Amino acid sequence: MSIIQKIQKYDLRGRGGAEFPVAIKWQGTLKAHQQKPHKPTYVVCNASEGEPNVTKDMYILRHFTDEVIDGMQIAMDCLDAKKGYIFIKKKNYKLLKEKLIKVIGDRQIFIFSSDGGYLCGEETTLLQTIEGERREPRLKPPFPTEVGLYGCPTLVNNVETFYDVAKIQKDEYKNTRFYSISGEVKNLGVYELSATMTMGEILSTTGNDPKFKFFVQVGGGASGEIFTADELNVPLHGAGSIIVYNQKKTKPIKLMKQWIKFFHAENCGQCAPCREGLYRLDELLKKKEIDWSMVRAILHTMKDTSLCPLGKSVFYPMISLLEKI
Repeated sequence: MSIIQKIQKYDLRGRGGAEFPVAIKWQGTLKAHQQKPHKPTYVVCNASEGEPNVTKDMYILRHFTDEVIDGMQIAMDCLDAKKGYIFIKKKNYKLLKEKLIKVIGDRQIFIFSSDGGYLCGEETTLLQTIEGERREPRLKPPFPTEVGLYGCPTLVNNVETFYDVAKIQKDEYKNTRFYSISGEVKNLGVYELSATMTMGEILSTTGNDPKFKFFVQVGGGASGEIFTADELNVPLHGAGSIIVYNQKKTKPIKLMKQWIKFFHAENCGQCAPCREGLYRLDELLKKKEIDWSMVRAILHTMKDTSLCPLGKSVFYPMISLLEKI
């Protein structure tokens, strides 16, 4: 059984947040490589991790370096890729440089360190940055599997995805995933648990079940959706993060302003809905009397018309907080 067949058997989904089927992405890259044999194929590990309160990738890269690099090499062998790249923030590169270089050895895997930013979590922005171009997303299609790094077929997967691939290849995969747990909890940290656990079970198992009135943000500290304590009986999706907020201590307006400030600082300015929408939201939230109908209208417009996930993702935390808290 080929590695792609094994990945398909386990129905492995990307761990970067989008949860796209890994086997389909690998098959698409392989097909593009076979159709364009004169062009090189690349494998890229996205370790940018720019979402606030998501720390699982650096945890994995620090504690399971061998597995991540092995997963990249498995992908390179499968796709006949001559080069691989790890995209990592400069501050994290300084911490992991020696270990990464030692584990990589003489393999054709290169480390690209950058200031990164939230947008580098989006694969085409990451590729633009490696190429030395402006840090902004590309229009899709074409997708990176066909036209990626330097216009060549390129596989981009998350750190955790390559870790899972290495486990699958050795028949050691147990359908687990990593969860970053933060906020007002007793046991902050990253945990590897069953991928089928509900959010409530995750909090309980890690000793982080709050004894006060609370809500959680799931998927990250900016784009994550809000869930109440009564909505935690479903599995966690997205980037694998749970942030616990004490409802009595948390001011929703302050939280919204915090998110908008983050997105405003991280947006590339390329598309008008995102650029202008964030500016207007910032203006509206600073007023004494907030026009919530206008806030909602802007959020819906951004979700429907923004070029990349940044503008679209502003909608989910804002609307879910407005509706539930």
